[in-house]
Amino acid sequence: MLTLSEANMYQVVIIGAGPIGGRLATELSSRGVSTLMIEEHSEIGRPFQCAGLVNPPAMEMVGLHDTILQSVDGALIHSPSGILVPVGKDGRTRTHVVCRKRFDQGVVAQAMDAGAHLWLLSKPLDAVVTDDCVKIKIEREGKIVDIECDLLIGADGAHSWTRRYFKMGRPKEMMIGFQTDVTGMTGKDNWLEMYTGRDFAPGLFAWVIPTGNNTHRIGMWARPQDLDGKSVEQCYHDLINHPLWKERFSQAKEIARYCGPVPCGIIRKPYSDRVMVIGDAAGMAKPTTGGGIGPGFRQIEAIIDKLVYSIEKNKLKSNHLASVCKPFKSFKKEQDRARALRDLLVSIPSDEELDSHFKMFNRPEILDLINKVGDIEHPVPLGMTLLRKVPEFRKLAVRAGFKLLFA
Repeated sequence: MLTLSEANMYQVVIIGAGPIGGRLATELSSRGVSTLMIEEHSEIGRPFQCAGLVNPPAMEMVGLHDTILQSVDGALIHSPSGILVPVGKDGRTRTHVVCRKRFDQGVVAQAMDAGAHLWLLSKPLDAVVTDDCVKIKIEREGKIVDIECDLLIGADGAHSWTRRYFKMGRPKEMMIGFQTDVTGMTGKDNWLEMYTGRDFAPGLFAWVIPTGNNTHRIGMWARPQDLDGKSVEQCYHDLINHPLWKERFSQAKEIARYCGPVPCGIIRKPYSDRVMVIGDAAGMAKPTTGGGIGPGFRQIEAIIDKLVYSIEKNKLKSNHLASVCKPFKSFKKEQDRARALRDLLVSIPSDEELDSHFKMFNRPEILDLINKVGDIEHPVPLGMTLLRKVPEFRKLAVRAGFKLLFA
């Protein structure tokens, strides 16, 4: 029989049992690493705070196709004055809209099937790193429990306790998102919509995402510095009441609303002795879409073999974890390039400049290029192609800086 101290010793403790924490726990446990997930809420998948998009490669990793509410083939993108640019093609799935509660629960269930443990209604209060382990004080269902592990991993979201407790810095950007679930709207079920304009989506864009059965998610996100004193909720109301779009939203009946942060920009050093952070906690969300599940899954895939080796060999000092996390450098470069293109094409331009961009997008030869190269989930290749092949956009590339974009 295990003693109390032995029962509370794990090789890895993961703070946060969302899709990233659950996916990492699956990969670790399936390789024989004893793993405990700590989740502060009473159930997995709540609260729900994102648009719920999962790209096909990420979906293939977990095989949770029964959680898909709607597959999306493309995006209808609207300029501030109403110029429409379609990106995508019917019959070619670009992303999936999922029920996040069922998706998250499915990912965590896979981890438990692989041997991982889960504590609900639990949160860390204190952690001390020694030469041999990490000693963590957990509040579990109102009681204080002491546990030990070889490695502590924070997969605890935008406001990560792990990142803050160990003073690991902040993501480069922390956007604010607001979203509602509505019924009563109609539209093309396998296409989402995106809206640009300073009045309701300053610096970024708003969206309408079909979720099947005559339901949609309407939302927007923005950088705090672009809001000019407005709240994201005010921006949402400005969207649905905008003269160009109010008829589109006139039959929408709100049934739920959500608000949450979107961390973009990998922190400089997402590790220290026996501690690391991943996913949103590390700032992995995409600067162009705010999506975090696909990047988080890619992050795990890139490091898992070296991470397991380091755990098995107990090589978990900062310099060892730096080697494990080396792939993050390429992710950061990818993020920086995406952010530069986003700023160049969406965040910096005025509404008038955005309209001029959309007029160029609408030229037949460029529309053809967009639909050949364009990808909702991976806009950087399209942006780079436009900068290389469209004379008007080469002038913009000078403003963004060739060194960054073409590095």
